[in-house]
Amino acid sequence: MSDSPVFRSPVLTSYTAASTDAPLTLSDETPTSRTLLRASPGGPTADHLGVAYGASRVDGDVLVAGSRVDEWLLIGPAQAVADRVAELPTEEHVSVIDWTHGRAMFRLTGEPATGALEKVCGLDWSDDMTPDGAVVSGSVAKVSCDVIRSDRGDAPSYLILCDRSFGQYLFDTLIDAADEFGVDVNVNVNVKA
Repeated sequence: MSDSPVFRSPVLTSYTAASTDAPLTLSDETPTSRTLLRASPGGPTADHLGVAYGASRVDGDVLVAGSRVDEWLLIGPAQAVADRVAELPTEEHVSVIDWTHGRAMFRLTGEPATGALEKVCGLDWSDDMTPDGAVVSGSVAKVSCDVIRSDRGDAPSYLILCDRSFGQYLFDTLIDAADEFGVDVNVNVNVKA
């Protein structure tokens, strides 16, 4: 979309990247399109999406996450998300809310990611409790967040979503929590939406 507005990251601080072989990476993925769907309990949308509350799966280019009961978050390229929404059954009322500009989203990836999260969150990040595909909500550094485990190859990887106004604080806090492990930071401050 060439006429898209410039997207401004909630992370305004400049960071110097660590070495490219750092065991952890923290990236600002806020510009990635996110759409929240709310549907009737037990309706056809739930069957169509095929994702239960607390779980997620990749469907083509779109990550579909069951973030609440009868509520899903679709994450991916804007056109792919729009196409996925257009495929929804039409026989029930579904609320469709664009969350792209209202929520910050960060990705923490690498073997030490669970150790970094344990420093700022009281949830159990063991593979038994939060395996690849798990979706949880909780306090991360005293900020209400949704966290989706979406591994990258063999490396644990977590998408962390919060209200945009907490973006800079949470990003800085995650850097501090990950610093002892060695972290590479990636911020795209101004990109096309």
